[in-house]
Amino acid sequence: MIAGVGTDLVSIKRIKSLYLKYPDKFLERFLFEEERIRFLVRGASTTNLAGLFAAKEAVLKALGCGIGPVSLKEVEIISLKGNRPSVKLHGKALHIAKEMNIKDIKISISHEQPFAAAIAVAVH
Repeated sequence: MIAGVGTDLVSIKRIKSLYLKYPDKFLERFLFEEERIRFLVRGASTTNLAGLFAAKEAVLKALGCGIGPVSLKEVEIISLKGNRPSVKLHGKALHIAKEMNIKDIKISISHEQPFAAAIAVAVH
């Protein structure tokens, strides 16, 4: 059963500009530690970074909270080569999901210049 749906669209150019202006601060603020490592090892693609940003926002919308009570860093997007992306929640995001009895969050991420988009579906 669906508990919530979220979608987000971001400008790849905007994310690239923020990343280039404040690379360390930007990554520290919004990526979980393992995500930062995967991002840097894979060549630091700002298109992929925009996709991660959109996915995190979509997940928070699916949880019904958006940015504010939960930080983007509490939503980890795991995207391993050859596998579809998955979500791992931490901190307040995990607490909210448990309160809502959410068992899984399905996501899809897409990139097409000039945008990156994502949709998230929270399921019981």
